[in-house]
Amino acid sequence: MKLYLRGHTYRYAMEQIQLSLFPNERVEYEAAPFAGCDGAVSSLSEGARFVTATARVTYHGREAFARQSIPRSEATEPIRRQILRQSYYRAAVQLLGAEPPWGALSGVRPTKLTTRCLLSGGTVKDANRLMRETYYVSPSRRKLCIECSEASLAAAKLLEPGDVSLYVGIPFCPTRCVYCSFVSQTTGQSGALIAPYLDALIREIESLGQALREAGTRVRTIYIGGGTPTTLTSVQLSRLMDAIDNSIDRAALLEYTVEGGRPDTLDAEKFSVIAAHGAGRVSINPQSMNDAVLRRVGRLHDADMIVRSYEQARQAGFSAVNMDLIAGLPGDDPDSFAASLARVIALGPENITVHSLALKKGAALYAHRENLPTDEAVGEMLAGAEDALRWAGYAPYYLYRQKYMSGSFENVGWTKPGHACLYNIYMMEELQTIVSCGAGGMTKINLPHGRLERLHNPKYPKEYIERADDVCAGKRGLAELLRPAVPSLT
Repeated sequence: MKLYLRGHTYRYAMEQIQLSLFPNERVEYEAAPFAGCDGAVSSLSEGARFVTATARVTYHGREAFARQSIPRSEATEPIRRQILRQSYYRAAVQLLGAEPPWGALSGVRPTKLTTRCLLSGGTVKDANRLMRETYYVSPSRRKLCIECSEASLAAAKLLEPGDVSLYVGIPFCPTRCVYCSFVSQTTGQSGALIAPYLDALIREIESLGQALREAGTRVRTIYIGGGTPTTLTSVQLSRLMDAIDNSIDRAALLEYTVEGGRPDTLDAEKFSVIAAHGAGRVSINPQSMNDAVLRRVGRLHDADMIVRSYEQARQAGFSAVNMDLIAGLPGDDPDSFAASLARVIALGPENITVHSLALKKGAALYAHRENLPTDEAVGEMLAGAEDALRWAGYAPYYLYRQKYMSGSFENVGWTKPGHACLYNIYMMEELQTIVSCGAGGMTKINLPHGRLERLHNPKYPKEYIERADDVCAGKRGLAELLRPAVPSLT
């Protein structure tokens, strides 16, 4: 779908709004006006008193136009982008037949808007008005956003200046699921990398521990994720968690999570190792409880194995278990998804995360989209999930979106009272510094005045291993950056 910009150069803002409204259309930039095909002309003009944004959108032989103006005195850069998006949205929805649930929002963190509003002294009514009048968000999504922001405020109150959270990444999986686009290696192809990767990772954790001690920071949450961390053997997992114990001061720790993920990598011994090292929260992620759907997406387990893993986790003494489901998997439908959710709710995990399928270009499913539920079916799955989860006593606590999601919906974490995953909130809302170890890890340091300093580790395991000396040196050098770091609460 073509896109021509006239009078401005806000390419990213316009590309994102076009992709969110027409997710199945690739953006093609035009250097000159065009006619006779699908596309949009986005214009910005400045008069003596007003700055005006217009959009003319053509789609499937129909055309629509919209205009949005503001006084020149209010025309800051963010406001200019805002009225350009608004004009595009108001033109496009005339052609779509229905307004998308997230309106004109295109970012991955919609809750940051409502959280910022509440943190700055705004009321729930103020936050609701912002999402309705500026971004045209639907009533149901406004409610989700505000509830998640209220959970974020409660989590923020637990932080003090200088607090950090730690993420440790294990980028290996037994097999690659068809919907997965993460940078992870299958053990069949890259199993030989696990041992040297673990050696390099432990060195990085030791270097980070030194920097944290020098900076005088407190670690409040730890999250071991992936990939699938429990791809490691029990011995390897114990060695990794020993290194964390020896390098990271856990005296002020509020939460410790290990993402077990796939039941085909879990057993009673691994759960015992994880629990013995002080982790109180674990994830067991079925994605579906329908065996036929699991086979379609490349999972090596069935629903009975999921139940067995859950029972083993409880026997090991975990105080919180998270379970993930994905709405929109190939071969699934609203009735089957509702049955999966009902079976998970019956188990009683403290957290249930409901994802919408995202069709990422790096995933096998992107090129082979057979038997995918329609956007309307995915919407039915999510609406039914919300009703069932609320009825069962769960509340939303964190939310994010991704590109190319079915129906332009969202991922929502649901929690029983008192069990919200703090790491998920701190990471998604960027409320504190997150220091990351492992291949592909991105450290985000919250600096004064809301600034973020991003530091990237090498992306792929082989590269990470080869550059271990540089990675460790970078971690040791974090002490100076971490000393003035404060939570970004405004």
